[in-house]
Amino acid sequence: MTEITNLSSDLVELILSLLPIPTLIKASTVCKLWHSIISSPSFSTLSNHPNQPWFFLHGIHNISSKNNQSFAFDPSSNSWFLLPTPHHPHQPNTSFIGTNSFFFITAPNFLYTPILHPSWHATPPLHFPRINPLLAAFHDPTTTNPKFIVVGGVKFIGNLVDIEDRLDVEIYDPLLGSWDLGPPLPPDFRSGNSSSSLSSALFKGKFYVFGIYSCFVSSFDLHKKTWSQVHTLRPHGVVFSFLVACRNRLVLAGVCNFPHGSSSFVLWNVDERTMGFTQMALMPHDLLSSLFDWDEDDKFASLKCVGLGDLIYVFNEDYHRMYPACVCEVDAQSGTCEWRRLPQLPSLMNRRYYLDAAAPKVCASFTSGKSISWHKVICLVPRIFGRHQ
Repeated sequence: MTEITNLSSDLVELILSLLPIPTLIKASTVCKLWHSIISSPSFSTLSNHPNQPWFFLHGIHNISSKNNQSFAFDPSSNSWFLLPTPHHPHQPNTSFIGTNSFFFITAPNFLYTPILHPSWHATPPLHFPRINPLLAAFHDPTTTNPKFIVVGGVKFIGNLVDIEDRLDVEIYDPLLGSWDLGPPLPPDFRSGNSSSSLSSALFKGKFYVFGIYSCFVSSFDLHKKTWSQVHTLRPHGVVFSFLVACRNRLVLAGVCNFPHGSSSFVLWNVDERTMGFTQMALMPHDLLSSLFDWDEDDKFASLKCVGLGDLIYVFNEDYHRMYPACVCEVDAQSGTCEWRRLPQLPSLMNRRYYLDAAAPKVCASFTSGKSISWHKVICLVPRIFGRHQ
């Protein structure tokens, strides 16, 4: 039998490219040759792993930042990864947000770091420092670096907050190194303008804002810098819901009470032109039951939802439940949905967490299409937790 050490490097590269990500990372530690092959730029293009969105959880320790934790879930291998924690000792995490492959601190200063390449960068101060805003990173043809949009939130001045003030939209341009202002959220959202009561979705050049409980929806045109008319997107019986972008469709996802007394987690396909909706799928009852205790009065209050690509993640933010989660894969053509539960986190998260969904093979953006070198992935994943059925 020909030993693998006697094979040509091209053939070894081909064999390694067929391995799942967890095995691939372990293989990179076998010898210098394998590490060199796996970390080369050409290997990133040769490897045929599905480019599915990853799910990120970041736990912040209430006392010591040294105990913070960051995890990433790879849906193709059904595995959790432990990531380096993006420490920032110079200011308290007064408002920490995860979205679009980045972590952000929005007050008292605005800082950001790519999730997979932890390195904090500061921007000039926001015109209106705020906590708990909606935030997204997006690209336009004028720059290769992402722009950031900040919407809503609670005004933050000298460690005090002002819940009444409607804050202008702010957009950061990395080429100019400055923040541009846009009109604030429509007044319909006045009663709840922070991320605790709003969800958002980037879709076809627009930033959609949706009231989790109010069901108001409006979109901000990223080119024209104008808000659309406010609509109400409320399916019959809905208790609360989230608006997410799922590749070529907008999806409304939320808990719905039916007339016969049962509750379900439902997905609706949303027509972005008319804001009409049609039901797509129901989460299986046993899967929904695994996310919380049915005998709790506020059992649904801690459910959260994010989506990207063909995947929609639903999870329970309750620390005592150890963050159970599930994922729904939506077929891009037919719209059919397949649900499954995520394996349990490999260790307890801290009491505060933040989440995000991001594509594993693009640099700092879901739209750039630039592959992350395997060298960076290998260096940034100090531990890997195997597959759990």
